[in-house]
Amino acid sequence: MNKTAIKNFAIWARNKLIADIQYRAGLMGITAEGIKNALPQSTPNMEFYDIGTAEPYSITGEAIRQRQKLVETIRRKEADSDYPTAYKYILEEVAYTWFNRLIAIRFMEVNDYLPSHIRVLSSESGKVEPDLVTTPFDAELDFNPDEQETILRLKTESALDELFRLLFIKQCNALNEILPALFEKTSDYTEVLLNLSVVDQEGVVYRLIHDIDEDDFNIEKGGQVEIIGWLYQYYNTEPKNAAFAKNGKITKDEIPAVTQLFTPDWIVRYMVQNSLGRIFIDKRKNEGVFADGRDPDEMTWDEIETKLISNEEFIAEQMGWRYYLPEAAQTKEVRKQLDEIQQQSEYKDVRDIKVIDPCMGSGHILVYAFDVLMQLYEDAGYSQRDAAKSILENNLYGLDIDDRAYQLAYFAVMMKARQYNRRILSAETPCHVYAIQESNSINRAHLKYLGAGLDDFEANTARVQLEELLDTLRDAKEYGSILKVENYNWELLRRFVSAADAGEQITMDSAGLEGTVAQLLTLIDIAETMERKYDVVVTNPPYMGSGGMGTKLTDFVKQNYPDSKSDMSTVCMEKTLSMCRKNGFVTMINIPVWMFLASYENLRSVLLRENTIVNMIHPGRGIFGSDFGTTTFVFRKSISHGYIGCYHRLFDAQGEVKSNEEREKAFLERKGQYYADQLNFSKIPGTPLAYWVSNTLMEAFAKGNFIGDICEPRVGMATANNDRFIRLWYEVSMNKIGLGMKSREEAVSSKKKWFPFAKGGEFRKWYGNNDYIVNWENDGVEIRNFKDEKTGRIRSHNYNLDYIFQSAITWTVISSATTSFRFCPEGFLYSNSGYGMFFPNKSDIPVILGFLNTSVVMSILSILSPTIGFESGYLRKIPYLSTPDEVASVVNECISIAKIDWDSFEISWDFQKHPLAPLGCERKEQEASQFQSTRMEKYGRISWHYEKWAQECEDRFAQLKADEEELNRTFIDIYGLQDELSPEVEDKDVTVRKADLQRDIKSLLSYAVGCMFGRYSLDTEGLAYAGGDWDESKYKTFLPDADGILPITDEEYLGDDIVTRLCSWLSVVYGKETLEDNLDYIAKALGSKGDSSREIIRSYFLKDFFKDHCKIYQKRPIYWLFDSGKQNGFKALIYLHRYTPDTIGNLRVDYLHKMQRVYESEIGRMQDMIDHSQSAREVAVSTKRKEKLQKQLKECREYDEMIGHLALSRTTLDLDDGVKVNYEKIQTASDGKKYPVLAKI
Repeated sequence: MNKTAIKNFAIWARNKLIADIQYRAGLMGITAEGIKNALPQSTPNMEFYDIGTAEPYSITGEAIRQRQKLVETIRRKEADSDYPTAYKYILEEVAYTWFNRLIAIRFMEVNDYLPSHIRVLSSESGKVEPDLVTTPFDAELDFNPDEQETILRLKTESALDELFRLLFIKQCNALNEILPALFEKTSDYTEVLLNLSVVDQEGVVYRLIHDIDEDDFNIEKGGQVEIIGWLYQYYNTEPKNAAFAKNGKITKDEIPAVTQLFTPDWIVRYMVQNSLGRIFIDKRKNEGVFADGRDPDEMTWDEIETKLISNEEFIAEQMGWRYYLPEAAQTKEVRKQLDEIQQQSEYKDVRDIKVIDPCMGSGHILVYAFDVLMQLYEDAGYSQRDAAKSILENNLYGLDIDDRAYQLAYFAVMMKARQYNRRILSAETPCHVYAIQESNSINRAHLKYLGAGLDDFEANTARVQLEELLDTLRDAKEYGSILKVENYNWELLRRFVSAADAGEQITMDSAGLEGTVAQLLTLIDIAETMERKYDVVVTNPPYMGSGGMGTKLTDFVKQNYPDSKSDMSTVCMEKTLSMCRKNGFVTMINIPVWMFLASYENLRSVLLRENTIVNMIHPGRGIFGSDFGTTTFVFRKSISHGYIGCYHRLFDAQGEVKSNEEREKAFLERKGQYYADQLNFSKIPGTPLAYWVSNTLMEAFAKGNFIGDICEPRVGMATANNDRFIRLWYEVSMNKIGLGMKSREEAVSSKKKWFPFAKGGEFRKWYGNNDYIVNWENDGVEIRNFKDEKTGRIRSHNYNLDYIFQSAITWTVISSATTSFRFCPEGFLYSNSGYGMFFPNKSDIPVILGFLNTSVVMSILSILSPTIGFESGYLRKIPYLSTPDEVASVVNECISIAKIDWDSFEISWDFQKHPLAPLGCERKEQEASQFQSTRMEKYGRISWHYEKWAQECEDRFAQLKADEEELNRTFIDIYGLQDELSPEVEDKDVTVRKADLQRDIKSLLSYAVGCMFGRYSLDTEGLAYAGGDWDESKYKTFLPDADGILPITDEEYLGDDIVTRLCSWLSVVYGKETLEDNLDYIAKALGSKGDSSREIIRSYFLKDFFKDHCKIYQKRPIYWLFDSGKQNGFKALIYLHRYTPDTIGNLRVDYLHKMQRVYESEIGRMQDMIDHSQSAREVAVSTKRKEKLQKQLKECREYDEMIGHLALSRTTLDLDDGVKVNYEKIQTASDGKKYPVLAKI
């Protein structure tokens, strides 16, 4: 099945149908702007509408009535919303109605299910003209004389599209007799809006026939459910994306599109086989257990259980149920409980089994349940013909909130019945699938006409119950199947409603009574289906978090489903259990949050206390794409104490994404199989469904000693406005940052504004990720008084005033797979994404840090929090046994190694110097050495420094890896997990860096630029200037650029451009004698193409330096690139911390204008070459270069106009505002107009 073709068609067809329907509506004066009245020349039998052409558009007869109905429908919808919403909704409804009918007829004609056996949309011979158009009178359609005459006329005129439209509508009306729920009579507004063509190759009919392989509709080749389900899902693609993109609450009309996902076929089979199929197997699995003549007393219990399991496997194999999981071996006591359950629940007749999918979507699950029920009927001796009828009448039920899904589900189920019974479509057999409807439109004044002939008691009882039911079903499409319906006297309600009598004379009050009766009978059918108890409840629920729920839905789930309210999928899980009878089965696919998150602990407790997990598949991410993980399971609605459930974990690592096909293959190979007693889950704090936990680790939990007993993991501070209160440390002036504060008092007295802020970050162990600072000036007075303007409430929270500035352990709270722990020295505050773990006894920090970064804790956290969150509550629950004394020294070494690594790069505030660049004093020491001649030959080469650096990195990496493996080994032994965990650490998990030539050379160039700007000095370690007062005494060996502007040119035009300055810097650092070798080494490391080393380096600065700088500095660059555009006419870097109101003016006059003069001069020189050169090649080269220079000059002149406005504005920047604000501010003139003069970040 080509899903790409199906998806492309469904999305395109929706837009095409809507566009065509809007066009038809527009012809009749109905547009997105409003509804026009007919023109004055209109008559009762003909209406005219102005469409902007010479002749108005006209409609007659039935079309006038249909238009009136359309207008009434839009106005009625408008009353609940507004006109644009109503217009869009109604026309969308018409589009999907015709879409459903088109794919239904396509399915029927491919499978020869049409009563006439004549194709409607295509031809058996392959011609464009459908067979129905070719031989319309052979189709057994009831044409009146006028229609016959029209058909003959249109055939004569070769009006193929008009003839097709007439016949298509006629066929749809005829199908109403056998499929009324899908093919409603179209003599309403849907007909007048139909605009189909069979000739147009860009029409829906042509594309349906030619874009999607006919075999995809053929039931003998895997069609029907798959094709219908995927078409339904893909049709909703754009509405779903649009609803999510708006970032607001999901409306009632949007709920269907955003909450549905098509269930993969193997998951459907697993769910149905292990619930409905289990009912059948449970009835038969004891047969033949003692067939070899031995009594139970002559067999061991293990032998009996083995035979039972073998019997289950044999029966499942005989039935073709590949996805059925036999029960695990049970104890004698558990088996006794199961036998009692079996005796209580064993069905006497297959007709008694009730199955429902309360969120049926397009009917995929129901159709497969039909197949399994058919097997049960055939086993009971029924013919397929009788069985199909009985399944519809007695066994199968479905509900959905979406009308379009209901239409497809109804069609799918009826086509499945047709597969087994050719006469089912003409037998008026009921089909118990429903779209949930609201009672809002019921005319309650009509209730007084009901109940004629009933006695007063019955009539009053029925009236009260009906009123209550109507109250319950008000706004039912907001809630769907989760509504709670009381158990009313359904037979009485039907009699009450059916006994309607308004007298012989119709009055204004009784008008429409017949329609009300029909609506009420439908509502009663739906409500009874919602209230009924079922043997099997199987579904794929809607997925929508509480953040997307509207007010009504939010209030409803809070009141009725407090334990599962966070997501509609978990609310539905709770609801399905209430729909299931005692000892019945509930099975579904769902997101696994309910298994682990603390917010679902009450739900888990109830589930495990009242139900038995028979089996579960835990596929992880990939079933529905990469968005979220899944779990699918089977519950028995009764508790069997000591029952051993079977679980399949189909992923190796948390967050791992694999395809649906790979997950299916892993299951069929029975990979990741575990057996667990659900009672053991309660031994773990929070009762997570950690079915994979070994007995050894379970014992560690049982001992009751936890990390939370010796330290205090705390939720960090939420600022409520990170843009206002948080910066990356290098954005602001360094003299305003307070490092190493030991207390709040010291911080206040320091008069500093910014302080280190632990904020999580990437996976990194032991030390680092020290990037952020927070405004805690004057003990956080501003942030602690940051109020909501509307409510006056303080918005920020969790200040942890008793803990701030203490040394602690921090970690990344949100992570897709695992987390990492780091030491935070004194002086930090902690955020809500980088929590702090605080210790009364500071000597405990290294030993606990060592423990936390081991594979033992990662294994434990996969139990406590196998999702993406590692909140403090989970950390408290980690079982802690003991730590040997020698661990502290190993951990301190790990911290030291990680700190050296972190501080070796310029994003650390403790960065001292670049590892490849010696300071001036270091070079002088080597020059003064007695070994000067041999040392300087090496010392002057970057290659020697890099090799030395690479070895240092390798040694650090190897030592840290060895230390981590030693820690793993120590704690694996303490916890007795030698058979479960390996002490080995993969290289990717060692979080110090190895040398990387290109990265480190680029880093060296960045450091060189920093020296050119004066951020660093070859005469002092650390930052030389990052705001505050300039100190010239710090610069002796190499002087920074005087005006803080570094031009970047594509050729060597200026004597102080960035490449020239780099050569000067390299000469000072390494010596003039090695300059060319060092330039070659740099160029080779950069890996770019060019005729010379200087050209390669120049190209890097021109094209890639700023990109790399933005990446390293997390899109908060401190070196800003003035960039004229694609022609590279003008580029220059400035250093944010050296910016003054005169900087742009100086850049304009001293550099931009100079470059314009250079270009003018070069253009003149090229023209001279063109005029006087005798070489054709030289003329061609000069012409090409002249054209380039002219483009650059033009770009510079245009750029100069923008720069001029900004230079005159003399904008002042406040570093405290941060890069994001200042980057915009510097490009905004005093008149408020923005001039984009800087490169995009």
